[in-house]
Amino acid sequence: MCSLHVEEEAHLAAMAGNRDRTLTCIELFDICWEDVLIPHMSIYLSLKDLFNLRCCSQTARRFAETALEKRQELHLSGNNTRNIDLGFQVVARCCRRLEVLHLACCKWLTDDLLLPLLTKNKHRLCAVNLNECVNITALSLQPIIVECKDLRILKLSKCQWLTTGAVDALTLHQSKLVEFDISHCGAIGERCLIIFFRKLNKLTVLSLAHTPSVTDQVLIQIGNYCRELEHINLMGCVAISDYGVHALAKSCPRLQSLMVQRCPLVTERVLAPLRGRVHLDRPSMGYNLPASQHHRLFLQV
Repeated sequence: MCSLHVEEEAHLAAMAGNRDRTLTCIELFDICWEDVLIPHMSIYLSLKDLFNLRCCSQTARRFAETALEKRQELHLSGNNTRNIDLGFQVVARCCRRLEVLHLACCKWLTDDLLLPLLTKNKHRLCAVNLNECVNITALSLQPIIVECKDLRILKLSKCQWLTTGAVDALTLHQSKLVEFDISHCGAIGERCLIIFFRKLNKLTVLSLAHTPSVTDQVLIQIGNYCRELEHINLMGCVAISDYGVHALAKSCPRLQSLMVQRCPLVTERVLAPLRGRVHLDRPSMGYNLPASQHHRLFLQV
C-alpha cells in the first residue's frame, strides 16, 4: 500500500478517535445512489450493462432498475435478438422519464408491449422513432398523439397501419413537430395531407418518399405553411411535377436539400436554378435555361 493511502487511513482513524481500529472497506453500493452512482456512473452504462448488472444480486437488481427509472433515452432500433421482448417488459415497467425513444425495425414490438411504456412516459417524450414497426397498430399512436405535448420528432416510415384517421388526430393535437417521416405510407389521402401541413409551421425536416398521395397541391401547401423547411425527401413521389417543386422551393427560403430521384415528372428545368443553393440528389443532365425563361415558365405559380 502506498504511503498516501497509509496516511489517509491514519487520518480517518484519528478523526474517528480510534487509531487502532481497522477501517471497514466501502462497497460500491454503499456510495450514495441518488447523488453519485445514478447521475454520475449509471449514465455510462449501456442497457446491456444494466441487465448484466441486474443479474448479480438483489441489491444490483434494485440499482439497475433505479437507473432505468431515471433513464432519458432508449435506443433499441434494429435489435431483434432472442428474448428481447422479455427484456423490454422490464424496461417498460421501470422507465418513467424517457424523452427519446428509438424502436425502428423492431419486428417483435406489439401494442401490448409498447403501450405500457408509452403510458408511463407520455408526458416527457419529445422524439419517437417507430420506422418499420410492422406489428403494432394505430392504437399505439393514441397516447403519443394525445398526451405527448412536447413531441418534436415523429418517424413512422413503412408503417402501413398508419391511416388517414391517425393523421387527422395528429392534425388536432400536434403542431410543434420539427421532424416528420411518413415515407412509404400508402393509406394516407391527399386531402388529409393538405390539411395536416397547414398546422406544421415549425417543420424543418420532412420525408414523404414513396408516398403516392403526395401531389403538386400537397407541395404547394407545404410551401405556404412550412416556411422553416430545410430538408425534404420526395423520392419516388411519381405524382409531383416541376410545378409543385418550383412552388415549394420558391416559398421555402431556408431549403438546403431536396431529394427527387425517381420522380419522372420533375425535370432539370426546375432543378437547374436550384443547383448551388440547394443540395440535390440528382446529377445535372446538362440542360439549362436562361434566367428569363425560368421566370416565364413558372409565372402561373
